[in-house]
Amino acid sequence: MKSFAPKPWVAPQPVLIIGTYNKEGKANAMNAAWGGQWDMREIVISMGSHATTDNLNANGDFTVAFATKNTMLASDFVGIVSAKNDPSKMEKTGWTVAKAEKVNAPVFTDFPMTLECRIKQKIDESAEGYYIVAEIVNILVDENYLAADGQPDIEKMELITFDPVHHGYIQLGKKVGQAFSDGKQLK
Repeated sequence: MKSFAPKPWVAPQPVLIIGTYNKEGKANAMNAAWGGQWDMREIVISMGSHATTDNLNANGDFTVAFATKNTMLASDFVGIVSAKNDPSKMEKTGWTVAKAEKVNAPVFTDFPMTLECRIKQKIDESAEGYYIVAEIVNILVDENYLAADGQPDIEKMELITFDPVHHGYIQLGKKVGQAFSDGKQLK
C-alpha cells in the first residue's frame, strides 16, 4: 500500500446545495461537500466564510438539496461563484425557486429531494466560518422519485458524489445489496 499525508479524502462525499435567503429575501445557493448525517434528525455541515454564512447569521433556516447528474453543471457553478461577486448568480442557474413549507428558506424544485433545516448549534465559530449542527425539520421529495412503496428511491435520483482526490463528480450507481440483511449470511 502507498501512504499519503492526511487529506480530506473521505468518500463518497455528498454534493450538498445549501439554500438561504439574504436580508432582502433573495434566494441564494452554495455547494458544500463536507457534510453528512449527525444524528437521526440532525446533519452537520462545514461552512467557510460565504454569502451563505452571512445569510445564516441573519436567519438560521436553510435547505439542503442533493446534487444530481442533471443539476451538476449549475451545482458546480454555485460552488465557484459567490453572490457577493455576482448578484445575478441564481438567475444563471435556471433553477426554479419556491418557499420551503416549514422553514424560512428557498427550495430549488429542480432537485429530487430537499431537507428543510434549522441551525441548532454553531461549532468553532470564527472569521473563517464554522460547523453547523442542524435539525432536519422536514423532507420534501419530488413524487417522480418515489419507489412503489411510497418512499424516496435514491437510485432513481442519479445523485452525484464529489471526488476529493481528482476534484470530479461521480454519479452513484446501482444497488448492490440489502443493508442489515446480506451480512447475516456470515453468521
